Amino acid sequence: MTDLTSLTLAEARSGLAKKSFTSLELTEAHLSAIEAARALNAFVLETPDRARAMAREVDAKIAKGEGGPLAGIPLGIKDLFATRDVRTTACSKILGNFVPTYESTVTSQLWRDGAVLLGKLNNDEFAMGSSNETSCFGPVVNPWRRDGANTTLVPGGSSGGSASAVAALLCMGATATDTGGSIRQPAAFTATVGMKPTYGRCSRWGIVAFASSLDQAGPVARTVRDTAILMRSMAGHDPKDTTSVDRAVPDYEAAIGKSVKGMKIGIPKEYRLDGMPAEIEKLWSEGAAWVKAAGAELVEVSLPHTKYALPAYYIVAPAEASSNLARYDGVRYGLRVPGRSIGEMYEHTRAEGFGDEVRRRVMIGTYVLSAGYYDAYYLRAQKVRTLIKKDFEDCFAKGVNAILTPATPSAAFGIGEKGADPVEMYLNDIFTVTVNMAGLPGIAIPAGKDSQGLPLGLQLIGRPFDEETLFSLGEVIEQAAGRFTPPRWW
Repeated sequence: MTDLTSLTLAEARSGLAKKSFTSLELTEAHLSAIEAARALNAFVLETPDRARAMAREVDAKIAKGEGGPLAGIPLGIKDLFATRDVRTTACSKILGNFVPTYESTVTSQLWRDGAVLLGKLNNDEFAMGSSNETSCFGPVVNPWRRDGANTTLVPGGSSGGSASAVAALLCMGATATDTGGSIRQPAAFTATVGMKPTYGRCSRWGIVAFASSLDQAGPVARTVRDTAILMRSMAGHDPKDTTSVDRAVPDYEAAIGKSVKGMKIGIPKEYRLDGMPAEIEKLWSEGAAWVKAAGAELVEVSLPHTKYALPAYYIVAPAEASSNLARYDGVRYGLRVPGRSIGEMYEHTRAEGFGDEVRRRVMIGTYVLSAGYYDAYYLRAQKVRTLIKKDFEDCFAKGVNAILTPATPSAAFGIGEKGADPVEMYLNDIFTVTVNMAGLPGIAIPAGKDSQGLPLGLQLIGRPFDEETLFSLGEVIEQAAGRFTPPRWW
């Protein structure tokens, strides 16, 4: 029998339906893979007993012909999603050993559809980071290495554990969240597929908040089809989340293989940055040629406010973070460091509980919201955000179906290589933040490798609630580029 961990989610679903193997066998294969790959630090909590119990339960349902769309599929869950009776920390010391008494809407829908929980995945603390180096559990290691080198590389962030685990065949798919690129950037760094849905498409209820107007849950998987399958279970209206949109969830998988003939694909001139590596430029041109060969029409488009996206994002996101993270005060749950007064307890708890990057962003956010600076920074950034959104609306009004861009300005870099300068780290989000600022869907697809054998990704940006077009186009790129798996060294 093929090694069960090397199957795609779609292949595993088909094998389970044919009873070629059981969910318990599939789960055991993944639990063994996780155990052998602890050097990657992708999981911060393994739940083998729960996984086996869930698999047995699903096997009994499959035997009766009652399995759901994800029956028996083992998944990893980013440690930002509340999982009932399973520790959830957002990879921060301040949450300590917090065990929720409730389940996030997204994960409850996955369990409803028959998925199996393998454990909780590492991420940047409170999802703040572009490399997965800010987690209190230590950095995640990318399963990819440069040709002929042993340097440990970052998997991207904040959903680095999700991308690393999927790339290393430790789970068949994973949940992730994207506030400024945290699904798409790690996907590009690890040769996985990452979908950031339209804002409001997936419920945010039960997900630890970073920036509420930007955060969106989405799937990371090995193929475009697998991502579409997961997305259907994750999406849907939730009355508990006031930003959740009440629209029917389409069958995303049905979009795979649909013709893209006649579609207009925008190529934004503002994304041609000074000093952009030739490899990224070449990849972008290749991607454009692939969609053109499939029958799509390429048009140059202009997104003039793109240059303001990064600075505006790094005002809006920290402002919302400072407000959201005010609840971590040592009073109700999580870490508590005593002090002589309640004020001192707050100070000690937050100083010890938050890592450097989280403290930095909370301070920036508090500053831009403070009296005298609110209008100069926060209000102005929100006006810029409106202009960024309008740029995209103008493109789509001219009949553009999707926009093709690079996903990241480079391939994965070494752990510790960019830690000294926060601004250099923030520049990793240059191609991705506009999508969150405008609330649009975006997908990252593996499209090639750099000269050192590291994966590179392309990004497709779509119209609001038109993820199906992105899946159709993404599959065209995937078919042309082929699939990449890292050579095993761990």
